[in-house]
Amino acid sequence: MTELRKTVETFWASAEARDWETFAGTLAADVVYTLPQTRERISGRERYVRFNREYPADWHLRIERIVAEPEQVVTWAHFTVGLEEMYAISFFTGDRDGRISAVTDFWPEPYEPPGGRDHLTERY
Repeated sequence: MTELRKTVETFWASAEARDWETFAGTLAADVVYTLPQTRERISGRERYVRFNREYPADWHLRIERIVAEPEQVVTWAHFTVGLEEMYAISFFTGDRDGRISAVTDFWPEPYEPPGGRDHLTERY
């Protein structure tokens, strides 16, 4: 198991527990958080922790899968926000101290597939 994988597991566990001190400890001081769908970026540990702490809804998460390399980790997570459920794919980059230096989140939006491929696919 890589050091960064352990850090990412602590990141998610502390986020779910709302343990913001431990959460902050997983982050590099100059961490950069990017959300491509909304074209938002948050720079710095304090701002990123505050962003999570002040999120306006009661949310919870469950990790579905983690894929880890020494300097990069990818997670697939299931989130619930009230009655709404969604998945996110998160890419983590680590620094040489084993802290998270960058996070990029992708929040796929569900949609109906285009017609004409029913003979090739199975819906679930």
